[in-house]
Amino acid sequence: MKKEGSLLLSDYAAEIAATDVLNPNDFNPVLQGLYGEVGGIMATAKKSVRERTAYSGFKKAAEEEFGDTLWYLAAICRRLQIPLEEIFAEAANHGNFKNVGAASDITKGALAYIAVPVASTASLDATLVRLGQSAAAMLGSAPARADLIAFARAYLDAIHAAELAFSEVARGNLRKARGAFLEPQADDLAGLDFDSTFGVEEQLPREFKIRVNQRGSGKSYLQWKGVFVGDPLTDNIADRDGYRFHDVFHFAYVAILHWSPVIRALIKHKRKSNPKYDEEQDSGRAIVVEEGLTAWIFSRAKELNFFEDQEKVSLGILKTIGEFVSGYEVEKCPLKLWEKAILDGYAVFRQLKANQGGWIIGNREQRTIKYMPLESEK
Repeated sequence: MKKEGSLLLSDYAAEIAATDVLNPNDFNPVLQGLYGEVGGIMATAKKSVRERTAYSGFKKAAEEEFGDTLWYLAAICRRLQIPLEEIFAEAANHGNFKNVGAASDITKGALAYIAVPVASTASLDATLVRLGQSAAAMLGSAPARADLIAFARAYLDAIHAAELAFSEVARGNLRKARGAFLEPQADDLAGLDFDSTFGVEEQLPREFKIRVNQRGSGKSYLQWKGVFVGDPLTDNIADRDGYRFHDVFHFAYVAILHWSPVIRALIKHKRKSNPKYDEEQDSGRAIVVEEGLTAWIFSRAKELNFFEDQEKVSLGILKTIGEFVSGYEVEKCPLKLWEKAILDGYAVFRQLKANQGGWIIGNREQRTIKYMPLESEK
């Protein structure tokens, strides 16, 4: 992925293409998807108008809705073999947009060119109505080039009326889409080892083997290096759903995401040598966030048979996870890495639950977590 400062619309279109897993010959899913995302833009804008400062997340939510809409527009252009940058260059070729940047950049659809907000007398409501109308006009059949230009112009008017920067919308969508749909490469994982600069006593273990044993009381016990860690756990619910083994999810975060304030606290490996990390990343609030997120995912997992025979986690779940961990170091991890942590963690959980215990084997270098039955211990 190119550096943000040099990103062009042609770059965006090329790099986002790999995330398009829809039928390349079927227009209906992308047209309907675009129309649905425009509805999302309208709903978000309505909240902003109605709740004003009470809806403090408007900017981030609106950027995401505009970004998802751009994704679908790029998918439509791809199917019609029309360069996305040409559509926006023609859409912006009127008095409401400034001509900034080099001529070559304008031809390629430089985000710096299109992103410059221009004062407009049109209200947000009026621009959103035009956006909805232009989206509806494309439903039913493959749109013409003029339809795409009309939509792109309404899109730009709306994004400027919402006081958002097109460059930030496009870059945010590129990060989200590639992070959610593409397997992370070595470059994507660089810098995602959050404690490598700390002493070993303040690092999460690089390799670990955790013994999990359920006793006759129905409580689950954890042992690391022969020492009991944490408190014995029960399901804490009438429905015996196996939540007593939920620590496996925290260990999955350790192995695959290189993150877990919960486990740092359990094994006393907080990064106390740096007060900023100790307070902001390893504190009680971070622990509560991780526990709350884990419980929320578990409630969704119960509805999905604990992800058995599933190869994917829904984008909706992944997006909510992103919201949960916003502001913490783990927010840098691609959503695809979260998907791996969930699916691999639940694979081990199902075996722990079925066998009422076992070994949790983790390797941070390989970002893996595996199960081994207790009878294999030596």
